[in-house]
Amino acid sequence: MRWHKRLFVAGVAGVLALTASACAGGQVRGAGGTPEPRASTGAPAGGQVNDSTFVYAPNHDVVTDWDPATSYSNEIIALSNIYEGLTRYDAQAKQARPRLATEWKSSGDGKQWTFTLRQGVTFHSGATMDAEAVKKAIERTKDKKGGAAYIWDPVEKIETPDASTVVFDLKYAAPLDLVAASGYAAWIYDVDAVDADGEKTAGTGPYTIDSWQKGKENELTLKAFEDYWGGWKPEQYKKVTFRVTPEITTAWQLLQRGEVNFVERLNPQLFDQARDTQGVQVKETESFQNLLVLFNTAEGPAKDVRIRQALQLAIDYDGLSAALEGAGHKASGLVPPGLLGHAENMQPKQDLVKAQELLAEAGYGPDNPELKLSLTYGIGDEDQKLLVTLLSSALQKLNVTLQAKPMNWSAQWDLGKKRGQDIFVMYWYPDYPDAYSWFLNVFKSADKPQFNLSYLKNAEIDAAIDKLPELTATDVSAAADSYEELQRKIIQEEAAVAVPYVQTYQRALSSDVQGYTDNPAYPNVVFFYDLKR
Repeated sequence: MRWHKRLFVAGVAGVLALTASACAGGQVRGAGGTPEPRASTGAPAGGQVNDSTFVYAPNHDVVTDWDPATSYSNEIIALSNIYEGLTRYDAQAKQARPRLATEWKSSGDGKQWTFTLRQGVTFHSGATMDAEAVKKAIERTKDKKGGAAYIWDPVEKIETPDASTVVFDLKYAAPLDLVAASGYAAWIYDVDAVDADGEKTAGTGPYTIDSWQKGKENELTLKAFEDYWGGWKPEQYKKVTFRVTPEITTAWQLLQRGEVNFVERLNPQLFDQARDTQGVQVKETESFQNLLVLFNTAEGPAKDVRIRQALQLAIDYDGLSAALEGAGHKASGLVPPGLLGHAENMQPKQDLVKAQELLAEAGYGPDNPELKLSLTYGIGDEDQKLLVTLLSSALQKLNVTLQAKPMNWSAQWDLGKKRGQDIFVMYWYPDYPDAYSWFLNVFKSADKPQFNLSYLKNAEIDAAIDKLPELTATDVSAAADSYEELQRKIIQEEAAVAVPYVQTYQRALSSDVQGYTDNPAYPNVVFFYDLKR
């Protein structure tokens, strides 16, 4: 599983800031592996779960950062149920829907946005959610400069003409309704009640913390916020437990025994078995999450563009897609389907003959000296391991040895920031439902790399990236053209990356759970309030 990423970002053109904790020990962004197995301690309360408790079985620790301003990692699966934004993205309709804001409008030039707030909403602290509280929360997030705070970079000034109205004046046009729907950094919270230690919460969401035991199997339990503005019905889940289960087979056994309600990912064989298992239901959804194979453009053998192009051509894209058995489909460009900027005509193909020609031009190949390349990928991620196995086999035929090393995400990322590998494998998904995140975070020039782990530096590409938010807000057709041209430059001309596949989310749930819908804008998040039992 990715998680991606998932993931987090100080220093990308001065607009990103990241705390080290944002993805430490997690799987968000680049990570894909599972933590080391731990001994099972059994189901909550020693057996079958209580009907009013929903048990989510992640394969990774849940919380790395409790601060809603800087959180940028695995805790999205919990915090999305504790905090809310002004809007929430509807993946079916491909647009933002009301949440803490009931309506909004933008000026013709896209540089001023006015949001009308929902009335009668209180924070978990007991304070009232009003325009001033919204202003303070967003300004604090901006000031913290952590996690995905860059999403608010277009905002120059926030005004509150009355308690139910928030007006944003922007430096340049941007799709603020989508920004406000981000899975990170868009949460509205009581700034006076934020608790970085997880003892209490400061959101408006339907759940608050019941208990948190970092490092324990039953790491986190949430309980209903009785004063939630949406109210409560008897058939809803009033408690949620996150039971960390690193081993896929163990999670599957717990689901069959009724000790957990939701497994975020099974391998293809178990998922196929789950389809026909009594008491279990399965869900499949196309995601916004893809795998990136980033090549070191700054130093080492891959500094030669011919080597990078040969590596792109050596990947068995069709074989990998077939081996994933529905868990992923062959990518076309950097931007997954369903997002503005997706290009239908950029599907890659393996071509070992052309790869050998390029290697020969660079002085390598079967009749030349052996080429050795180092690669890092997520430990425990079977999909990434499959990619590495297929690529290693193909490259051996070309007298190229791939020295592949599986690593925990934090160690892999630390090495990547030091340019310590030729090839870096990680997942990516957008912070808000817009393709901008791939280009700004991963491919814009950075003196100190965070997620630009191809180390690409291209002033022309940087200038085009800077224009994307305004184009998206003012001229969708021009934005689509710009995205396609950027992908051509980054993938084909610079050969900075190969994109083998886009993940398909495959979930397994207990059959009595009703109302579950996967939303790719919030990866691996279950909105528990929307479920019925």
